[in-house]
Amino acid sequence: MSVNIFPTERTVTYPPPIEEAAEAIETILSVDYTLSKRAIALLLLQHDEEIEGMVRRQEGEERFAAIAEHIRKAQSHYREPLSMVILAYRQKTAQSLAQEVVYYPPTTTSGFAEWLGRVCMHPVTGIPILLVVLYYGLYKFVGVFGGGTLVDLLENRLFGEYINPFLTHWVKTLIPFAPIQELLVGEYGVFTLGITYAVALILPIVGTFFLMFSILEDSGYFPRLAMLIDRLFKKIGLNGRAVIPMVLGFGCDTMATLVTRILETPRERLIATFLLALAIPCSAQLGVIMALLASHPGALLIWAVTLAGVFLFIGWLTAKVLPGTPATFHMEIPPMRLPVLSNVLTKTYARMHWYFREVFPLFILASVVIWLGQMTGLFDLALRALTPVVHLLGLPDEAASAFLFGFFRRDYGAAGLYHLQESHVLNGRQLLVSAVTLTLFLPCVAQFLMMKKERGLKTALAISGIIFPFAITIGAIMNLILQVMGVRL
Repeated sequence: MSVNIFPTERTVTYPPPIEEAAEAIETILSVDYTLSKRAIALLLLQHDEEIEGMVRRQEGEERFAAIAEHIRKAQSHYREPLSMVILAYRQKTAQSLAQEVVYYPPTTTSGFAEWLGRVCMHPVTGIPILLVVLYYGLYKFVGVFGGGTLVDLLENRLFGEYINPFLTHWVKTLIPFAPIQELLVGEYGVFTLGITYAVALILPIVGTFFLMFSILEDSGYFPRLAMLIDRLFKKIGLNGRAVIPMVLGFGCDTMATLVTRILETPRERLIATFLLALAIPCSAQLGVIMALLASHPGALLIWAVTLAGVFLFIGWLTAKVLPGTPATFHMEIPPMRLPVLSNVLTKTYARMHWYFREVFPLFILASVVIWLGQMTGLFDLALRALTPVVHLLGLPDEAASAFLFGFFRRDYGAAGLYHLQESHVLNGRQLLVSAVTLTLFLPCVAQFLMMKKERGLKTALAISGIIFPFAITIGAIMNLILQVMGVRL
């Protein structure tokens, strides 16, 4: 690529409603600002909060009200925010200028890569490709291999036959106090539950998920997925850009809630936050559910269809309740390419490092909290309080502990279900009902705190207050339908 270092000067010309509003605002501004009056006017039209606050203080409420009226009149000509209109004209001007001064050598992208990139975005071919990616990437690699083969190797063989018996023997030999023994190697002990769940159960599932996620990310598939589902997302008040926090939610809903900042309007950010908390399972939870239902393909299909239906219906309903329209969607599409091994490994390592730093301590903390609850009797009290709920879902009493774990983290609750499945406590129908209910369950503590930070305490409490009864209701309805129809899974 070569560049002319003496580009032609170019002024961005906006459509008449914006130009007229900008000129009118310039005449109202009476204070000398560091920026030009035109720059201030354009920033006001884009609702820059810092500039709005500064102009309100410097000009006074009467002048600011006149400015706001010109902004309102300009906005009345467009469905999308003025910031998007201004951005589109700037991009158009920049592209025109770039064509005059930049020379690109012939592309080296292969014809096959270009063809594959196109078919990934076309609805007729893109949807089957997405289904193939989900089947082989999530179900086969994460669910069957990660949640089946690797978990069996680590949990049942390494920890079950060697590490946990060894630690249990030495703890009981060296520590004569029963409460301390229970804390370390009891049923909910730090070693036998917390570390075992984190390392032997969740780690291989999260590891395979992050590896597959990094491969898809490095290939350039995700921007094409955003283009593919843009039309569908507009039905639920979002646009293709929302695929970024949604996909990140399959890694960590807490991180994804933070990334909703990239969405243009408060309405879109609220809808995305609600859907992330309700219907998007994080990597650990998703992997455990995949492993949990891997031996019941019919149950796994019903689980996926139910989650997709809830996601779309609640998104559509929320979009109807909240006023406004989705912002215009623009996204740069990089070329498709073979993933670079070093990039994939680096991204996977970074995400695994985050898992150990952020999530691993929570498993240890949960074991300690449960131990304290046992010592004080609060744990048994909480289990008894949850017993009517699990009975409503058609589940045995033992499932109450998994739902109690879910209050700490949803993936922790899913891990508790996995343990019950290994003990053959749950049949196929009960596995499906519990998997659906826990996936729709309350957000984890970290996600709740992030919602509080991003959307406010009232919104975070309202979302959580809606999700809990909704999850129980959906689970109870599903259990009733399966029982009445006599479905065996």
